Amino acid sequence: MIDKETNLQDLKDTIEISGGGKRVDLLLKNARVINTFSGDIHKTHVAVHKGKIVGFGVYTAKQTIDLKGAYLSPGFIDGHVHIESSMVKIPEFARVVLPHGTTSAVIDPHEIANVLGLDGIKYMLASSLNSVLGVYVMLPSCVPATKLETAGAELTAHDLALLLNDERVLGIGEMMNYPGVIFRDEEVLKKIAIAKNMIIDGHAPMLKDKQLYAYISAGIRSDHECTDVAEAREKLRAGMYIMIREGTAAKNLKGLLPLVNSENSRKFVFVTDDRHLEDIFCQGHIDYLVRTAIQLGVEPIRAIQMATINTAEYFGIKNLGAIVPGYKADMVVFDDLKKLKISKVFKDGRLVASNGLIDQRAISEYQGKTRGTVNVRWIEHEDFALKAEGKYAKVINIIPNQIVTKVSVEPVKQDGGYVSSDTEKDILKIAVIERHMASGRVALALVKGFGLKKGAIASSVSHDSHNIVVIGTHDGDMYTAAVQVVKMQGGIVAALNGQVLEALPLPVAGLMSDRSAEFVREKQKRLNEIAKMLGSKIDDPFMAMSFLTLPPIPEIRITDRGLIDAVAFKITPLFVKKHGKS
Repeated sequence: MIDKETNLQDLKDTIEISGGGKRVDLLLKNARVINTFSGDIHKTHVAVHKGKIVGFGVYTAKQTIDLKGAYLSPGFIDGHVHIESSMVKIPEFARVVLPHGTTSAVIDPHEIANVLGLDGIKYMLASSLNSVLGVYVMLPSCVPATKLETAGAELTAHDLALLLNDERVLGIGEMMNYPGVIFRDEEVLKKIAIAKNMIIDGHAPMLKDKQLYAYISAGIRSDHECTDVAEAREKLRAGMYIMIREGTAAKNLKGLLPLVNSENSRKFVFVTDDRHLEDIFCQGHIDYLVRTAIQLGVEPIRAIQMATINTAEYFGIKNLGAIVPGYKADMVVFDDLKKLKISKVFKDGRLVASNGLIDQRAISEYQGKTRGTVNVRWIEHEDFALKAEGKYAKVINIIPNQIVTKVSVEPVKQDGGYVSSDTEKDILKIAVIERHMASGRVALALVKGFGLKKGAIASSVSHDSHNIVVIGTHDGDMYTAAVQVVKMQGGIVAALNGQVLEALPLPVAGLMSDRSAEFVREKQKRLNEIAKMLGSKIDDPFMAMSFLTLPPIPEIRITDRGLIDAVAFKITPLFVKKHGKS
């Protein structure tokens, strides 16, 4: 009864304050409000009280800020992000993205869940509980992503159901196991069934025709894996929300924007998925997607809707994504619609960032710990020796700025009956070392497109099971890099001539640092510089390498179980009898 009376009084107070009967906490004067509902811009004052917008126009206020005609937009929402890919904990991530106008994020803690299971999800929920960044969670649907790899945990429908009642949990995250949906795998369907009326995100690259319809009919309503207009158009016509992704490895913004028009724009959502700190520091976060979209011809209000109200409405997040009475006072201020340089960021009515600088009082540290997660059998030099079982082998070919791959059949370079890296043809050895169960499994294959001429690179970040992945020109350097990853209990390494050139420790599940974002950024920059010195032809080879172990993405992958045909969804032989024949 007390709660009902309290709520009733709060309601009375809200109505009185909105009606101008009492002083509000904050009045933002002379704002050009970008209204994501009416689709226009109107100049007015905006009143804020107890973290919510209460009205427009003249109000008496405890504090007044004159915006002098600057634009006022709803705070941006990242509709799909794996914060673990930033390699910092949530408080540090918030400190980096808030000055860029991202006030909320829908996270999928898929990466840490593949390492730590439910404990990983609980860690992310706990570490974001008092964060100034609004954090909502989609529960990982595929842990492990497939049965073609070894993860640190397995989550069943029963496990996920234990967390569905958390008010910040919005539904079930990207359903990568689209064959499991289409062919009615019982455990997959159980995970869909527990969502009931909640949101289910999709992940179905290149799926089309009746298989796509079967997938959507299960209640899956979005996709962030479209790479071209034709694919996105088919999914849009079938009723899906299209998440336009611009991450570090996968960049789909320019390829998909031509599909957006005045009739369909409300079905598009901006997401980053996996974006490294260097890109955020140098280019931005969701603000970068909005800015780029506008520069490429998307009408500004439409672009801002794709970063705000579209996302909130898709996920059913009430009172977010617009500047109207009753909505959260999450707002960003900027002077120019095209440059979109953010000068102020408000979260729940509080000024938390100004001119690119965060108010440190807004950031709360999280002291929770995770257990050690790098458990491997003793690594030997011989683990990287690949016996030549034929003259030709399948090779993983990377595609710049995409996470899809292609397969080719190439003649192998041999030395004493063993395969060696062929730097002249840019065909390098790649290894995946199981790091959860100390099983001793090491898979070896060949990859093309990295350009290394010497040395090796290694990482415990390898989607989605996050075993240790190593690429190198020399077995000894691959050994050195892998051993250093184990010694650090997770991290990223570059090695040459038996020496570690640089290393970034990632002790939180082998995925995240316990240091500052600036520390991680500088280490990442140094690692990429060294990789370039070793011959790398791509800007971020560590990010590109991390996706080569992801079986749900066509065309060919590698896990600790072996080389994976990601179209047929099965382990495939590395060597072939003759060129062009398997």
